[in-house]
Amino acid sequence: MSADGARPLTETVRHTTDGGVSWITLDRPAAMNAVTWEQRERIIALLGEASADPAVRAVVLTATGTGFCAGADLRGAVVSGERVAGDVARTIRLGAQRLVAAVLDCEKPVIAAVNGTAAGIGAHLAFACDLVLAAESARFIEVFVRRGLVPDGGGAYLLPRLVGPQRAKELMFFGDAVAAADAERLGLVNRVVPDDELPALARQWAQRLAGGPTRSLALAKQLVNASLDGDRTAAFAAEAAAQEINMTTRDAQEGVASFVERRTPKYRGL
Repeated sequence: MSADGARPLTETVRHTTDGGVSWITLDRPAAMNAVTWEQRERIIALLGEASADPAVRAVVLTATGTGFCAGADLRGAVVSGERVAGDVARTIRLGAQRLVAAVLDCEKPVIAAVNGTAAGIGAHLAFACDLVLAAESARFIEVFVRRGLVPDGGGAYLLPRLVGPQRAKELMFFGDAVAAADAERLGLVNRVVPDDELPALARQWAQRLAGGPTRSLALAKQLVNASLDGDRTAAFAAEAAAQEINMTTRDAQEGVASFVERRTPKYRGL
C-alpha cells in the first residue's frame, strides 16, 4: 500500500511493457506527482528490472496530470529523536542520489516525457534521462534556493554538464521557472511539442530505440556518461573496450552483414 491514501503502490507508479518499451508512469496528479519513499523505491526497482530483462529495450518515464514531478513528498517523513551528524548525508545518498543513479546506470535508453512541472528532484529525474521530451506547458524549477536548501539528487553534477557552470548557477541561485521552450534553447530538453502530441512522440522515439541494437546503445550511453568525468586517455581506452565487447553481439554482426548485403538490419537486442 502506498502513502497516497488507500491507493496501492502499483497504481501511484503504474508500469506496463509494450513492444519492448517499459512505461513507468507517476500517477498522483493531486500531489503534482511529488515522489514518496515507496514510489522512489518502486521506480528504482523497475529501472533495475529493465536493465536485466532482455525483452525490455527502452524505458519511458512520464506522469499524469499537470505535474511531471514536484519533487520529494516529505509529508510522510517522520523525524524522531535528536539528529546525529551524518543523518542528512545518509538520507540523501540512500534517497535522491539512488533514484538519479538508477536512471543514469540503467542499461537501456531512458526517455523522460515531461508532461508538466518538474521541480527539485523531479527536474533532476528528467535531466538524468538520456533523452528529454517536453510538453509546451512543462516547466523546470530548481526550487531548492526558495527553501534555503542546497540542490540534491545530483543537480550540481547534472546541470553543469548540460548547460555549463554559469547557466547552472543562474538556475540554482534564482530558482526561476524555466519554460519548456527556454529549456530546449538551453539544451535541457531535446524536443518541445504541444501537450496532446507528447505521448505519441514519446512512443515513436521509444519504439525506434526498442528496434535498435540494444547492447550498442547501452555501451554508447556508458561511454558518453563516463566521458564527462574522465580525461581523453581514459575515454579512448573505454571506447576501445566497448568496441571489443560490442563486436561479440549478434546485433553488431547483423549490422555489418546487412550493410554488406545492402538490406535493412533486423536487430533483436542481443
